[in-house]
Amino acid sequence: MKKQIVMTVLVILSVVLIHPLRADERAEQSAKAASDAWLASVDQGEYPRSWQEAATYFRMAVAQEQWVRSMEAFRKPLGNVLSRKLRSKQYTKTLPGAPDGHYVVLQYATSFENKQFAVETVTPMLDSSGQWRVSGYHIK
Repeated sequence: MKKQIVMTVLVILSVVLIHPLRADERAEQSAKAASDAWLASVDQGEYPRSWQEAATYFRMAVAQEQWVRSMEAFRKPLGNVLSRKLRSKQYTKTLPGAPDGHYVVLQYATSFENKQFAVETVTPMLDSSGQWRVSGYHIK
């Protein structure tokens, strides 16, 4: 009987402790899939489309024309992507300067035709529609 109680407690603890990790992992996977699809639009030079597919928060912060001009000036000169590898992913509910929500910060090690090494940071968020959409993009 004592052994059965200990086993039950262990099962309950594992469900309580592991379940949040699984939720974060699912969020990270969904956010990465959204990021990959969005990056494909950017890689193809479809900057207006990338703006349209971005999170509402992103579209409210940056006008489409401003986004396209920015991408033409900073992203296009880098050339085609030669390689892109996910370096890190971090689920969070808070980001500096952004409203609380559900975010995943993804960092990619990327090589472009005209820039051998860059770090792309893509931040998808869970949009009001219930879908993961990119809310931030930065190349360093």
